[in-house]
Amino acid sequence: MTDLSKRSLMKVAALTALASAALIGCGKKEEVAPAPAPAPAVAAAPKVEPLKIAFAYVGPVGDGGWTFAHDNGRKAIEKEFGDKIVTSFVENVPESADAERVIRDLAGQGNKLIFGTTFGYMEPMLKVAPDFKDVKFEHATGYKTAENMRTYDSRTYEGAYMAGVIAGSMTKSNKLGIVASIPIPEVIRNINSFTMGAQSVNPKIKTNVVWVNGWFDPPKETEAATSLINGGADVLFQNTDSSAVLQTADKLGKRAFGWDSDMTAYGPKAHLGSAVINWAPYYIKATKDALEGTWSTGGVWWGVKEGAIDMVSVAEDVPAEVKAKVDTVRAGLKDGSFSIWKGPIMGQDGKEVLAKDVIADDKFLGGVKFYVKGVEGKVPN
Repeated sequence: MTDLSKRSLMKVAALTALASAALIGCGKKEEVAPAPAPAPAVAAAPKVEPLKIAFAYVGPVGDGGWTFAHDNGRKAIEKEFGDKIVTSFVENVPESADAERVIRDLAGQGNKLIFGTTFGYMEPMLKVAPDFKDVKFEHATGYKTAENMRTYDSRTYEGAYMAGVIAGSMTKSNKLGIVASIPIPEVIRNINSFTMGAQSVNPKIKTNVVWVNGWFDPPKETEAATSLINGGADVLFQNTDSSAVLQTADKLGKRAFGWDSDMTAYGPKAHLGSAVINWAPYYIKATKDALEGTWSTGGVWWGVKEGAIDMVSVAEDVPAEVKAKVDTVRAGLKDGSFSIWKGPIMGQDGKEVLAKDVIADDKFLGGVKFYVKGVEGKVPN
């Protein structure tokens, strides 16, 4: 190696040593990139509590009729809304001061939507509603409302009319019998509609009524049905909640209808068809309103058009032309082309209660307190 090369190497080494010393002298070290800051924690969404919904029933859920139909509606909203709701019910709540106690207790338990499923709960619910402004109250078949209480009903008279069409075609004696519950417009309207349906196919029809003054009383219903059959009625209809009327007809060799629910199994030999109520569409609507904050007071009255009323399980021996007539009535009610209460309609005294071509509005229908021509006896006070 030449002296020049040696000098060059020595110079490079010296410069390197000098640079290292300078770095050490300045206290500088090789910098390391800082670790990334942890992402901020995402706050857990608050748990949404399910909507608590309660039902007050006038009868037992096993009555096979009115309360059974309401409870099917309760089950329908459980299926529809899942864990968004929690439901409960109290059965056999009398239409008395005890109803107020039960409804108040249901509100106190945190239920925010409460259904009272019979006419006699109207006044008790009106007393409770002002004390629980954050609760939505729903009353079946009534006519009084409040800021947080609305009414709902089914056009049961449409089912009664379709039953009448079948009864008028199947009777041999031209005498029909009706076991009635309580003399309020709803029940009187059903008696008249059944009679008018029968008269639409058989003008000779006469209808007799026996009142039992209660919604659910199988012994009295049985006694009333027997009395009507002994009086010559060979087809029975009812506006009571149990299957006793159908069972009595089955036992005594006559024909009858199911009411509120499909009662075929209770009297298969007697059963001509069942005029049923499907509460599910309305209960789903009401629950949806409450969940979405769109609930409002007022009144709702649904029938065939909305899928709330129908005639089902028509007996095999009912002639095809009669079934076709029922189908025509159903279709007309659904699309609005047919009206049951369209004049001329005569009262039992022969005086016109609805003029020719006049269609009764809901106010008229809600105040029916008279019998039409063909219904025998007097409307109780």
